Formats: sequence, C-alpha cells, structure tokens
Amino acid sequence: MTKILLLSDTHGHIDKTILKYAAQADEIWHAGDIGNLGVMDALMAVKPLRAVHGNIDDHIIQKEYPENNRFMCEGVDVWITHIGGYPGSYNVRVRDEIRQHPPKLFICGHSHILKVMYDKKLGLLHMNPGACGKHGFHQVRTMLRFVVDGDKISDLEVIELGKR
Repeated sequence: MTKILLLSDTHGHIDKTILKYAAQADEIWHAGDIGNLGVMDALMAVKPLRAVHGNIDDHIIQKEYPENNRFMCEGVDVWITHIGGYPGSYNVRVRDEIRQHPPKLFICGHSHILKVMYDKKLGLLHMNPGACGKHGFHQVRTMLRFVVDGDKISDLEVIELGKR
C-alpha cells in the first residue's frame, strides 16, 4: 500500500500546510508548473518525489524534470504530464499515445481545475488536483490524496488549502 499526495501548479509557493500533508504520504507526485526548485527541495526533504515540468517552468526545472513521467506504482501504470486534457478531449500532444497505450491512471495539471473522471472508453482514471499555489484564477487551493494498493486506487480525498 502506497499513500500518495498529488499536487500541481505550485508556481513557486510552498507552505507548512502543504508540507504537513506531504509528511503523511509515502510519495509526493507533482504535475508541473513548479515555479522554482526550492519547492521541490522542500518536498524532497519530506518524502520521495515524482514530478514533471510545466509550461511556466524554466530550462533549469526542465532539465531536472521531464515533460512526461510514466511509471509503475505497485500494480498501477501511471502517466503524469502537465498539459494532458481530459477524457474525450485529450491534448493533441498525448492523444495518440493515450489511445494506443492507455495507463490505468492519467494525471495532469495546468487548468487549475480539480477534476477526477473515469474514461470508460479507455478504461483509465483521470486526475487533476487543481492548483495549490497562489497564482492563477482558481479561488480555492487544492490537492488530492489517495492510496495505491496493488492494482487498486482507493481512498481518494480532496484537500482544500483555503483561498488563494
């Protein structure tokens, strides 16, 4: 069993509340728009971290974190990318690959809109944790946490961090 904290769109912001939730997880996953490496240093000091860069991230962050991160977490095939779209409207950059080789869990950020949807056509779960940073149009800062146990994803929980 692996407890995951999923966040995105920090835009350079990290605080003690985010770190408190990070300490409760086994792994932290960041879906891009990191903002600066200080965010990642703070998270990595707490727990193991997997991440991708986003469209606001500079060349330094892009060297450290890939555009796509596909890996296995226990028995779950996971694909994290920053700009991925949604079921029925995947981004052109990922559309062909996701149709040909769908993961079990597809994660993206970018929109600042928390959304969890099941894609019945491809048999995958889509997650976007919203934004936990303070820059953007979102009103409430959010993250997700859940459990991966074998090939099952369960105990999904929305974490609201208050107003931006």
